[in-house]
Amino acid sequence: MYTSFQLAKKYLQYYLTASNGKGHGVHSPFVFNFITKVLNDRTQYEEYNAIELLRKKLLSDKNAIEVEDFGAGSSVIKSNQRLIGKIAVSSLKPKKYAQLLYRIARYYQPSVIVELGTSLGITTAYLAQANKKAHVYTLEGARSIAAIARSNFHTLSLSNVTITEGNFSVTLPDLLQKLPVVDLAFVDGNHRKEPTLQYFQQLLLKTSPQSILVFDDIHWSKEMEEAWEIIQQHPSVTLSIDLFFIGLVFFSPEYKVKQEFTIRY
Repeated sequence: MYTSFQLAKKYLQYYLTASNGKGHGVHSPFVFNFITKVLNDRTQYEEYNAIELLRKKLLSDKNAIEVEDFGAGSSVIKSNQRLIGKIAVSSLKPKKYAQLLYRIARYYQPSVIVELGTSLGITTAYLAQANKKAHVYTLEGARSIAAIARSNFHTLSLSNVTITEGNFSVTLPDLLQKLPVVDLAFVDGNHRKEPTLQYFQQLLLKTSPQSILVFDDIHWSKEMEEAWEIIQQHPSVTLSIDLFFIGLVFFSPEYKVKQEFTIRY
């Protein structure tokens, strides 16, 4: 994991070299539409309000739970007590990016959505609310966190979410066996190179030309940057978009030459 100083330097370099995020000079109609209709959509959708009220409640929650840790930095499963509010601070995707995922799902209307890393369910809720005809399959390693997420889905009256508990190395292959296709996936789980590449390869077997895979924290560490570069260069990936904190890959065969965009957001 990069230090805060290293990450700040990398972000500054990204900010200075990325496309301006307005769509000017972008010759790809698909990417231009993504920038103007998704990235820069400033609409305050009504679904935002209830989810952000729930986020606020979670951030102030002083209750403690026992949590097993399957993620980066843990060679064995660790169990420790954590305050729900502190979990919310460290693991919930910021509003800016959670709402971007909502707009992606709203604009492209995926039917089957897979999320690796439910956490407390805020991002899951955004994905589920964006297209109520879609079904969101979300995976969470820690049983106690999954229980809170499940309660939050009930609070928000979400009926199109299925949450599965357990280690992704077991639960993801089992889930994908049951799905005909994955239209949209958000990978926000084990922030290490090899697991990230394994998730990519597994999801790849269920993609279509219309599928979108979104990877979180692609510049979080040297090995996550290496994983992102390998994903970008995969022959099946025809278009990639680097927004620094998240990266998106597309598979449309209409791009005869692989295209890579870095866009300021």
